[in-house]
Amino acid sequence: MPQSTRVPRHVFVYGTLRAGGSNDIARYVPRPEHVGDGAVAGTLYDLGDYPGAVLGGAGRIVGEVYRIAGDVEARLDALEGVMADGSGEYRKQAVDVAVDGRPVACLVYEIHPERLVGRTVIRSGNWFDRRRA
Repeated sequence: MPQSTRVPRHVFVYGTLRAGGSNDIARYVPRPEHVGDGAVAGTLYDLGDYPGAVLGGAGRIVGEVYRIAGDVEARLDALEGVMADGSGEYRKQAVDVAVDGRPVACLVYEIHPERLVGRTVIRSGNWFDRRRA
Protein backbone atom coordinates (compact mmCIF):
# COMPACT_ATOMS: atom_id res chain seq x y z
CA MET A 1 0.00 0.00 0.00
CA PRO A 2 2.15 2.94 -1.16
CA GLN A 3 1.46 6.17 0.67
CA SER A 4 2.39 9.77 0.01
CA THR A 5 4.04 11.46 2.96
CA ARG A 6 1.67 14.44 2.58
CA VAL A 7 -1.70 12.69 2.79
CA PRO A 8 -3.07 12.18 6.31
CA ARG A 9 -5.01 9.00 7.06
CA HIS A 10 -6.56 7.24 10.02
CA VAL A 11 -5.12 4.31 11.94
CA PHE A 12 -6.78 2.04 14.50
CA VAL A 13 -4.42 1.04 17.31
CA TYR A 14 -5.31 -1.74 19.73
CA GLY A 15 -2.15 -2.58 21.67
CA THR A 16 1.12 -0.94 22.68
CA LEU A 17 0.44 2.08 20.43
CA ARG A 18 -2.62 3.06 22.50
CA ALA A 19 -2.39 6.04 24.86
CA GLY A 20 -0.33 4.95 27.86
CA GLY A 21 1.08 1.91 26.02
CA SER A 22 4.79 1.14 25.77
CA ASN A 23 4.83 2.50 22.18
CA ASP A 24 2.28 5.29 22.78
CA ILE A 25 1.44 6.79 19.38
CA ALA A 26 1.63 10.31 20.88
CA ARG A 27 5.45 10.09 20.70
CA TYR A 28 5.41 10.36 16.91
CA VAL A 29 5.97 13.65 15.05
CA PRO A 30 3.90 15.17 13.71
CA ARG A 31 1.76 14.21 16.65
CA PRO A 32 -1.21 12.01 15.66
CA GLU A 33 -4.64 13.51 16.35
CA HIS A 34 -6.95 11.39 18.54
CA VAL A 35 -10.26 10.97 16.69
CA GLY A 36 -12.00 8.73 19.24
CA ASP A 37 -12.24 5.31 20.78
CA GLY A 38 -13.35 2.57 18.45
CA ALA A 39 -14.01 -1.10 17.90
CA VAL A 40 -13.61 -3.50 15.02
CA ALA A 41 -14.74 -7.08 14.39
CA GLY A 42 -11.93 -9.48 15.18
CA THR A 43 -10.02 -11.61 17.68
CA LEU A 44 -7.14 -10.35 19.81
CA TYR A 45 -4.21 -12.63 20.69
CA ASP A 46 -1.60 -12.36 23.44
CA LEU A 47 1.87 -12.48 21.88
CA GLY A 48 3.73 -11.75 25.11
CA ASP A 49 4.82 -8.11 25.15
CA TYR A 50 2.23 -7.04 22.60
CA PRO A 51 -0.99 -8.26 20.96
CA GLY A 52 -1.92 -9.38 17.48
CA ALA A 53 -5.31 -8.95 15.84
CA VAL A 54 -7.11 -11.17 13.36
CA LEU A 55 -9.85 -9.19 11.65
CA GLY A 56 -13.40 -10.45 11.09
CA GLY A 57 -15.69 -12.82 12.93
CA ALA A 58 -18.02 -12.35 15.88
CA GLY A 59 -15.52 -10.93 18.40
CA ARG A 60 -14.71 -7.26 19.02
CA ILE A 61 -11.35 -5.57 19.42
CA VAL A 62 -11.29 -2.23 21.21
CA GLY A 63 -8.80 0.53 20.57
CA GLU A 64 -8.31 4.11 19.49
CA VAL A 65 -8.43 5.90 16.15
CA TYR A 66 -5.88 8.56 15.20
CA ARG A 67 -5.42 10.79 12.19
CA ILE A 68 -1.79 10.41 11.09
CA ALA A 69 0.54 11.94 8.54
CA GLY A 70 2.03 9.75 5.83
CA ASP A 71 5.52 9.88 7.31
CA VAL A 72 4.12 8.60 10.63
CA GLU A 73 2.45 5.77 8.72
CA ALA A 74 5.83 4.81 7.28
CA ARG A 75 7.35 4.68 10.78
CA LEU A 76 4.42 2.58 12.03
CA ASP A 77 4.96 0.18 9.11
CA ALA A 78 8.59 -0.21 10.21
CA LEU A 79 7.62 -0.76 13.87
CA GLU A 80 5.05 -3.40 12.90
CA GLY A 81 7.40 -5.19 10.51
CA VAL A 82 5.22 -4.72 7.44
CA MET A 83 6.80 -6.20 4.30
CA ALA A 84 5.68 -5.47 0.72
CA ASP A 85 5.40 -9.20 -0.04
CA GLY A 86 3.12 -9.86 2.98
CA SER A 87 5.72 -11.94 4.83
CA GLY A 88 6.27 -9.48 7.70
CA GLU A 89 5.04 -9.85 11.25
CA TYR A 90 2.00 -7.68 10.51
CA ARG A 91 -0.02 -6.93 7.38
CA LYS A 92 -1.61 -3.53 6.90
CA GLN A 93 -5.34 -3.72 6.14
CA ALA A 94 -7.93 -1.06 5.32
CA VAL A 95 -11.18 -1.49 7.28
CA ASP A 96 -14.03 0.59 8.65
CA VAL A 97 -13.84 1.08 12.41
CA ALA A 98 -16.88 2.13 14.44
CA VAL A 99 -16.20 5.43 16.26
CA ASP A 100 -19.13 7.00 18.10
CA GLY A 101 -21.57 5.03 15.95
CA ARG A 102 -20.07 6.08 12.62
CA PRO A 103 -17.65 4.21 10.35
CA VAL A 104 -14.15 5.66 9.90
CA ALA A 105 -11.89 4.22 7.19
CA CYS A 106 -8.72 3.12 9.00
CA LEU A 107 -5.50 1.25 8.57
CA VAL A 108 -5.24 -1.72 10.91
CA TYR A 109 -2.15 -3.83 11.48
CA GLU A 110 -3.22 -7.50 11.39
CA ILE A 111 -0.86 -10.18 12.68
CA HIS A 112 0.55 -12.69 10.20
CA PRO A 113 -1.31 -16.01 10.84
CA GLU A 114 1.95 -17.95 11.28
CA ARG A 115 2.68 -15.89 14.45
CA LEU A 116 -0.43 -17.25 16.22
CA VAL A 117 0.57 -20.87 16.81
CA GLY A 118 0.07 -21.65 20.50
CA ARG A 119 -1.08 -18.13 21.39
CA THR A 120 -3.92 -17.30 23.78
CA VAL A 121 -7.01 -15.33 22.84
CA ILE A 122 -7.70 -12.15 24.86
CA ARG A 123 -11.44 -12.72 25.21
CA SER A 124 -12.33 -9.15 26.20
CA GLY A 125 -10.71 -7.82 23.00
CA ASN A 126 -8.89 -5.23 25.13
CA TRP A 127 -5.09 -5.41 25.43
CA PHE A 128 -5.14 -3.28 28.56
CA ASP A 129 -7.37 -5.88 30.31
CA ARG A 130 -4.65 -8.46 29.71
CA ARG A 131 -1.97 -6.14 31.11
CA ARG A 132 -3.96 -5.53 34.31
CA ALA A 133 -4.47 -9.27 34.97
